[in-house]
Amino acid sequence: MIQQGESFPLGSTVCPDGVNFSLFSKNSTLVELLLFDHAGDAKPATVIVLDLRWNRTYHYWHVFVPGIQDGQIYGYRVFGPFEPHRGLRFDSSKLLLDPYGKAMAMPDGYSRVNASVPGDNCATAMKSIVADPSKYDWEGDIPLKRPFAQTVIYELHVRGFTRHPSSGLSHETRGTYRGLIDKIPYLQDLGVTAVELLPVFQFDEQDAPWGLVNYWGYSPISFFVPHHGYSSRKDHLGPMDEFRDMVKALHRAGIEIILDVVFNHTAEGDRAGPTLCYRGLENAAYYMLEEDRSRYADYTGTGNTLNVNQPIVRRLVLDSLHYWVEEMHVDGFRFDLASILSRDEDGRPLKNPPILWDIESDPCLAGTKLIAEAWDAAGLYQVGSFIGDSWKEWNGQFRDDVRSFMKGDNGTVSQVARRLLGSPDLYGHEEREPEQSLNFVTCHDGFTLNDLVSYNHKHNEANGEDNRDGTDFNLSWNCGVEGPTDDPSIEHLRNRQVKNFLALTLLSIGTPMVLMGDEVRRTQRGNNNTYCQDNDISWFDWTRLRKHADIHRFVKFLLLLRLRSPLARGESSLTLNEILCRARIDWHGILLNRPDWNDESHSLALTAGTLDGRFLVHVIVNAYWEPLAFELPGAAKSEQGWRRLIDTGLDSPDDICDGSDAPLVPGDSYLTQPRSVVVLFAFKTGSVGQDISSPGNRNVWSTSAEAV
Repeated sequence: MIQQGESFPLGSTVCPDGVNFSLFSKNSTLVELLLFDHAGDAKPATVIVLDLRWNRTYHYWHVFVPGIQDGQIYGYRVFGPFEPHRGLRFDSSKLLLDPYGKAMAMPDGYSRVNASVPGDNCATAMKSIVADPSKYDWEGDIPLKRPFAQTVIYELHVRGFTRHPSSGLSHETRGTYRGLIDKIPYLQDLGVTAVELLPVFQFDEQDAPWGLVNYWGYSPISFFVPHHGYSSRKDHLGPMDEFRDMVKALHRAGIEIILDVVFNHTAEGDRAGPTLCYRGLENAAYYMLEEDRSRYADYTGTGNTLNVNQPIVRRLVLDSLHYWVEEMHVDGFRFDLASILSRDEDGRPLKNPPILWDIESDPCLAGTKLIAEAWDAAGLYQVGSFIGDSWKEWNGQFRDDVRSFMKGDNGTVSQVARRLLGSPDLYGHEEREPEQSLNFVTCHDGFTLNDLVSYNHKHNEANGEDNRDGTDFNLSWNCGVEGPTDDPSIEHLRNRQVKNFLALTLLSIGTPMVLMGDEVRRTQRGNNNTYCQDNDISWFDWTRLRKHADIHRFVKFLLLLRLRSPLARGESSLTLNEILCRARIDWHGILLNRPDWNDESHSLALTAGTLDGRFLVHVIVNAYWEPLAFELPGAAKSEQGWRRLIDTGLDSPDDICDGSDAPLVPGDSYLTQPRSVVVLFAFKTGSVGQDISSPGNRNVWSTSAEAV
């Protein structure tokens, strides 16, 4: 017998003798719960009409259905006024998803178009599935909570990582969570400590123009459901468990998992878009609207903007984050267009945004990695000023300044010096840890590292927009020829530039991020906006691992140097990152202690020494197009001498040397090749086997940063 049910918890909750359903819809007049036998059914097997007096408490509709359990397919029809001028868009002909649903059924004939035009769309609508997450055996797994100081992030796309036939996986597992599990040994060998996955919340693959597909996934439909298309399992509850299998396997390998989350808009788009869920439940609550209530405010460039500082939406965001941490064991989140979360219901930036402080202060999220893309599509830019104490930020200024400097632009030397030190000009005033700056040169949005040094201009013709889409501000340089070339001199220069970018990213103070495939020079053929390219333009081509083995070897060494102490002597646990974070920094140009901060300067050098003086690192960056001889500090030379660790101006294998066999540098200067990065080191006599890492004093911003 159907029972009244409870308003809490929201969503579908499995109980011993049935399932409780609860749904928020303030202005609706009637709600029907539809139960289905199959994902593609055009008619429900059962329709349960919720009584306004019996099944509604305040703004929550609820019912308890005995005799059903997890695996039950369902959806809602919600009745109410269609009055767009008031912000109301109820449409009882559309089947709606449960915003708190934990699993989803995708019919073979799913149609975004049918959800956008008048008429019943039951047969072609996505449907929710009752799921009981408590049944999974985690076998003792918990989030790793690795400190940011020990973190290197690898940004990857679940499908693109293993979809290419060269991945060596079966057709069934390529491009899936299962496929990523099979490639974990590769990630371990590379040396990264965290993977940041492009969106894995269920998204609408049909949300793309001209018959293309939404590949990146920045078009969310649900904030609880793992994307159905990334599962190799065909059963309805398979994606949930396969995702958790992946998390558990990554944790066993010592690798954290960070999700790129999109809490700024949904796949329902503008007023011409489909009615899938939120629009048909309570349009004016879930979305920011213009003064003309029939129009959506668009701070995202996608047609709508979630109203995240409205109480019900705030609760949805927090409940989603709790779920992914508590039930799915993820280690952190990167918030897409996070500055939108600081806007009020009218789009104005708030001094103290409720949702951001909710996330910041939430005890469930304590120790969870929180990373902000601190800008939005409407011009709000908050890098260096994002609210709170626990947030780290994508440092777009690092990307731009390092790109400009290494391509030889004037007026960039002082800027790149700041980026090497963790951007004290942006973050030093907050007296935070240097890892607040998340450093990257490339990410999913834009050129790959190979394309950054191979193209002067974007080539997005495959996207069908006559090359109008994607940014024109790439700060790229093709090294003399646009696109692929057989010219060995140009290829040699491109290889060197790739190593330079990798070295500066992985050796700078802050938290580094590497884009999937940059370690093997993955190319997108000059396309800097591959959001709609689910093909070999975007996929990781594993044959490049052999073709560019020298780059792969170089990245592995840099990660070892940063995290796993190849310079360790005896009991020492020294890494270059620790040295730079605990060091006194002295700046130089080609002459010692005479840095050249002029606009025409294209080179700089720094010496980082431990506070006790037992160890020195000397870094030279020559972005000039001719070789330059840099004077070397003499303090260490009278002891054991400088030894060469890295020189991107040398061919592999001489470009990197393990600390145990690094060659001695003769003379009082070092001839640095054009467009190259050099790292030298020296031990003071008697320091072998001693622990030189001093506790505390990690903030180098108070040493010589003011001089930059």
